Amino acid sequence: MFIIFYGAEGSGKSTQAKLLAEKLKLPYLGSGDLVRDYAQKDKGMMGDICREALQLGHYVADSEMFVLWKVRLKEPDVAEGFVIDGFPRNHTQALFLTEKLDKYAKKVNFVFYLEVSEPESIKRLLARGRTNPDGSMHDSEEKVRSRLKLYQEQEADVLKFYQEEGLLKRINGEQTIEQIHQDILKAMQ
Repeated sequence: MFIIFYGAEGSGKSTQAKLLAEKLKLPYLGSGDLVRDYAQKDKGMMGDICREALQLGHYVADSEMFVLWKVRLKEPDVAEGFVIDGFPRNHTQALFLTEKLDKYAKKVNFVFYLEVSEPESIKRLLARGRTNPDGSMHDSEEKVRSRLKLYQEQEADVLKFYQEEGLLKRINGEQTIEQIHQDILKAMQ
């Protein structure tokens, strides 16, 4: 089973993706984790790109994300399925992921869209207090608003793509963790 969690930063997609991955015994793939992993371990160009993006509070460009994901999607642990969070963020990335899965004769089964308001996203992200590998703050209100603005500019195209594919499941992300999880399980039936 191949499952995508989509939503603004702070929507709870990582929490829910990890819960579902554990329940289904599937690997959890986090886009942010992938970037942070390269930032910490890769001493080459990709590591530099990831470190800079984290430092500035920006997203890694599509072309570099495609390189990271091409490598990750070839690994044997994801051959039978995964729960992915934080990718795709835009229509181009959605097409890339669909093409990669098609190459391996795989298809996305569900796309869970966790809906939360912008004020709720901002509140959650600032409360999280995440830091970069160098110890600097990853999230400031300015950085968060900038990333949310970029996300919002691309959201409609991604939602339309997965809606047309018949894969999109809208979930109210402003409930308790357990209520959201139960809504996701119901939507899979």
